[in-house]
Amino acid sequence: MEYLYASLLRLPRPVLSVTIVAIMAVVLLVMPAPLTAGEDAPTVEGRLLDPQGEPVSGAHVSVLDNGESIGEAESNPDGSFLIDLEHLPEQSVLVHIRHAHFHDQEWRSTPEAFQALQDDNNLYLSDLTMERRVTIGFWVATLTFVGLLVLIAMERLHNTLSALLGMAVIFLVSYIGAPINPDLFILDFERALQYINFEVFFLVLGMMIVISIVEETGIFQWLSYLAYRISRGRVWLLSIVLMCLTAVASALLDNVTTMLLMTPISLQIALALHMNPMALLLPEVLASNVGGIATLIGTPTNILIGSYAGLSFNDFLINLTPGVLLAQAALIVYAQIVFRKEYRAGSSAISPTLAAKLAENARITRPVVLRKAGVVFVGMLVLFAIGERFHLTPAVTALIGSILLLVWIQPDVDEIMSAVDWTTLLFFIGLFVCVGALEEVGLIGQIAVLLGNLVSERLVLAVALMTYAAAFLSIVVANIPFTAAMLPVMAYLTRTIPGATNNVLFYALSVGAAMGGNGSLIGASANLVTAGIAERAGYPIKYKTFMRYGLPSMVITVTIGLVWLFIRF
Repeated sequence: MEYLYASLLRLPRPVLSVTIVAIMAVVLLVMPAPLTAGEDAPTVEGRLLDPQGEPVSGAHVSVLDNGESIGEAESNPDGSFLIDLEHLPEQSVLVHIRHAHFHDQEWRSTPEAFQALQDDNNLYLSDLTMERRVTIGFWVATLTFVGLLVLIAMERLHNTLSALLGMAVIFLVSYIGAPINPDLFILDFERALQYINFEVFFLVLGMMIVISIVEETGIFQWLSYLAYRISRGRVWLLSIVLMCLTAVASALLDNVTTMLLMTPISLQIALALHMNPMALLLPEVLASNVGGIATLIGTPTNILIGSYAGLSFNDFLINLTPGVLLAQAALIVYAQIVFRKEYRAGSSAISPTLAAKLAENARITRPVVLRKAGVVFVGMLVLFAIGERFHLTPAVTALIGSILLLVWIQPDVDEIMSAVDWTTLLFFIGLFVCVGALEEVGLIGQIAVLLGNLVSERLVLAVALMTYAAAFLSIVVANIPFTAAMLPVMAYLTRTIPGATNNVLFYALSVGAAMGGNGSLIGASANLVTAGIAERAGYPIKYKTFMRYGLPSMVITVTIGLVWLFIRF
């Protein structure tokens, strides 16, 4: 073979070219023509659905003739299957369907259908609905997810470790337990990959890269100090400015990052004014959770909802921003009332030394980088708004913007990558797999049917129930895993309730889950981030303290958000 290769290389180039073309032509001529489905081979095709009308993927479908398989295939993610038969059956078509989480099902052709196969060489089955079965794997997946929520609520493990542990349990049971008892099977690795929403993953990744570059410029510290200068020491006005600044930043970035940047400078300002930092931090984090609802990228829950339901950046702006503004105004009034004593006690004057320290910490350290980042970020916002016209998803926009910014600025890539919150991204992956396991075994479908029966065809009841249920459940369950688990339920109700095709139920989930995060310390990631920084500074935020102020604000803002949904839709 090596001698032949060397000999070919020694040929003149024209001769070598002709030789290669000749060899390719011979190969193409002697290769058998591919078998075209529906032309040479008889085919059977159809689609599998679960009781909620969702496609059944990964089912093993085979066509039997005298008890022996003459063709088989697996159903695709959309539930469809196409089987090339080795030959035509002798008398009728018997289709056998098998799936770990459904009862085995058989379909036998009528004489008319068998005749159609003989005449057309193709037989299309009508949609087949498969019946769920409750296995041991169903209970393992359910208890695993409940355990995940308990671990997150009790803070016994890091959120990411809790999600990864749940994923590990699911894989361990599926791969080790299933050979012992097939009913222990939940899902395999290949199937789990289909439940990981990579659009969410890359959107968050791209935004993290952009934000890690922007935050090094000192812009947020400068804005916070500017808020102090604008208020001229009037603490009540300072609180309003900081809340508005936090809300806007949370809408354009995300609430977790916003609080990471706002909390340290707010602590410095509060201490300089000789006041309890809680009077600034708590209104800020409450405003962050509400303000983030205004845009697709404002909260992790909106990112999940937008990606699943196909809602664009403009959809959130048009349908939720007015309601968010109303809720934010009510939240400002609420904060002025409950923290009025702290605001009155705050000193209006600080020493020149402290003022100089605040000013020093609030300098723009990298103005050139800030200008470049500003140009790219504005461009990203424009693409977020108009990208849907070009089928440009937010995830692609975030990736393009982050890569262009990296190339333009050329920072230390290792430092930027280390600044990316990989723990959050891994949390999303583990969460997607755990929720996917619930969907795979049928728990999500059962919840959807239960809620569907409860609300029947009453859309107003469904919107109110979903909004308040999401809000109050977020008090005890972190809103990100709750939102992820409820998305398929919202999809089912959207299809079955008359008038719900305008996606109002997804907006109700957004309002309830995000604003509901204000109900307790564990309700939203931004709350935990703020509490962690405050505790390291010596001002811990207790669970009861947060709920004392957060729960009433949650009820007020959620009610206003619900009223807006009724007005809008």
